[in-house]
Amino acid sequence: MHDETLDTYLGFKQGPIRPPSEAYSLLVRVTRNCPWNQCTFCPVYKGTKFSRRPVEHVKRDIDAVYRHVEAIRELADEDGRVPRSEINRITQKVDPEKSPAFVAAFNWYFAGGLKSVFIQDANSLIIKPSDLVEILKYLKKRFPQIERITSYARSQTVSRMKEEDLKATRNAGLNRIHIGLESGSDEVLKMVKKGVTKSQHIQAGQKVKKAGMELSEYYMPGLGGRKYLKEHALQTADALNQIDPDFIRMRTLAIPNHSPLFEDHQAGRFEKCTDVMVVKEILMFIENLDGTTSVVKSDHILNLFADLEGKLPQDKERMMNILRTFLAMDPERQRLYQVGRRIGVFSSLNDMESPYRMARAQRALSQLKESAEDIDKVTDRLMKRFI
Repeated sequence: MHDETLDTYLGFKQGPIRPPSEAYSLLVRVTRNCPWNQCTFCPVYKGTKFSRRPVEHVKRDIDAVYRHVEAIRELADEDGRVPRSEINRITQKVDPEKSPAFVAAFNWYFAGGLKSVFIQDANSLIIKPSDLVEILKYLKKRFPQIERITSYARSQTVSRMKEEDLKATRNAGLNRIHIGLESGSDEVLKMVKKGVTKSQHIQAGQKVKKAGMELSEYYMPGLGGRKYLKEHALQTADALNQIDPDFIRMRTLAIPNHSPLFEDHQAGRFEKCTDVMVVKEILMFIENLDGTTSVVKSDHILNLFADLEGKLPQDKERMMNILRTFLAMDPERQRLYQVGRRIGVFSSLNDMESPYRMARAQRALSQLKESAEDIDKVTDRLMKRFI
């Protein structure tokens, strides 16, 4: 389904989300919203309709950014630097609401260096492969200096694609795919209405790798709840062992109030894990990663440990030791770290060696009215700020 206004270009468009690793990328929107939109843990696109944007509309967006980039370049010196006085002059004249293409070009030029692009929205590979190839080639024509073009994709979509179509998009410039695996357990995938199976996840991941693209797979600690904690950890590790993605990115479950999973949680159909349970799950997960050479990333504020990262297999033991150290701490110290992390004082256990950080975390913990047993309710509320 195309836009209702197929013959009318409504101006530069960007979608609502992108991976944290694409913070400095230019966002190019080729579809609106999510074609599946049934995952119970995700609130992002609920109440919206999916549509594909006409190729010509996407090209106009690219042209708009190109014109602004060229205008900025004219202000640069021989080394490509723009004087601060010129930056202040042009930014003072711009209304972000009325000039989103300029804002995108400005941020991409000064923060991203015109190096990377992220194709939006939730499942860009669902458009015709020939259309995507046309868009990618146009991007590279306008900005030949681009080094990386990335997109989200659903495993179900990729598993059904022809290998030659995947290779064609790779040859046109798409060189990294982000897939929300979330879990390798068929029971968990069914429970949260992911709309995909473990075998489809594996098939899709292997096809992306075979096509020569980098692959980021997302694992969501806690998604199995208490009922499927062990199965979630073991089956997810098994799926990723078979895929061997370039990156395994952790996104700890948080349940926003306006998501279907929140209703399940409130009704008692889904029992959320405590932080300690999630740490045990992640430890089990990492223990069972075997034969993969992935880079594990913890690049999201929802994760309890920002430093739980490394290259497999050489950093596996170090990562497990972080988790074991937390589990070996007394409950009061665990609670102190939980609160400190959720208010932004701690990012790793090493931060607890700072007297200043410890004092701030202790003050925050002492001000909480909830009992020690309810600390996870407190951290749940704090986590929802970042969703």
